[in-house]
Amino acid sequence: MRVSLKDVAAHAGVSIKTVSNVVNDYPHVTPAMRERVQRSIDALGYRPNLAARHLRKGRTGIIALALPEFGNPYFAELAAAVIDAAAEHDYIVLLDHTGGRREQEILVSQAFRARVIDGLILSPIELEAEDLCDRAEDAPLVLLGEREYDLPYDHIAIDNVAAARAAVRHMVALGRREVAFIGARRGRSEPAELRVRGWREELTAAGLTADDRLAAVTDGWGFADGAAAMTGILRAGRCPDAVFAYNDPMAIGAMRVLHEWGLRVPEDVAVAGFDDVVEGRFGTVTLTSVSPDKGAIGRLAVESVLARLSGRTPEHRRIRASHRLVERESTLGRRTASDGRRA
Repeated sequence: MRVSLKDVAAHAGVSIKTVSNVVNDYPHVTPAMRERVQRSIDALGYRPNLAARHLRKGRTGIIALALPEFGNPYFAELAAAVIDAAAEHDYIVLLDHTGGRREQEILVSQAFRARVIDGLILSPIELEAEDLCDRAEDAPLVLLGEREYDLPYDHIAIDNVAAARAAVRHMVALGRREVAFIGARRGRSEPAELRVRGWREELTAAGLTADDRLAAVTDGWGFADGAAAMTGILRAGRCPDAVFAYNDPMAIGAMRVLHEWGLRVPEDVAVAGFDDVVEGRFGTVTLTSVSPDKGAIGRLAVESVLARLSGRTPEHRRIRASHRLVERESTLGRRTASDGRRA
């Protein structure tokens, strides 16, 4: 049988209004009264009706999160961070998969689920600024990732150029002189362009050559794409002493190929990735990787949606989440690497 506010009030010997004030965390309730009511809540197993609470505010209690890839470990971890952050505010998250396709990103951004969501968090890949200019839906939209839009929406991202430079700087400091990049794209891809830019800038700053023949172009960013890119470089007769990959799956794919070719990581070729996904921490050789603060990105995204709903932030913001380079065996070797040194 469902326990009601009336049941809790009777058990605690207080008014229903007092119980409601405690449940809704109103600040004027005394600590003694809050403790008294909480004991009754715990004893009876009362659970608030979150749907009713949101409906009283004219909301659904649902935030949509639209991501380009569910198979990519980074996006899986990011989704978990958003779900955890939303739960802290009694919201649930509706997941949408865009496949990184422009038409699907347009459909999602135009709030085709407007009747069931209070706000949208979108990580676009192909969406263009003009696709958002005539957005009629007033549900808050928060953008994630590296695509820059000069539009009135909150946007959360890390500094990809600085992050890429940190990874390359680390390998150069270890004495590596011919650093390849795998994961460039033929068409427009702002994340890839920014990471290639960081790779190029850091090599130039170190007085080294950013050889375009070592910037491998790929159609995708998965394990197989990394393996194919590494194979292509080696078959072309090039043997770099370091590889910086667009993301961790590509780095892991590249390490597999290096192993098959009889090259040791990191003795012959140092390897670094991007995103610090869990798979990279448990391979035979643990992976050095740029680690975006995924928890902070999820928290900031949810807080931005809720701030828009409440009208607390009139100005739209460009928010930089933090990142760090986690140094592991793929660049340091087993004898040097600890359990994830951080730079």
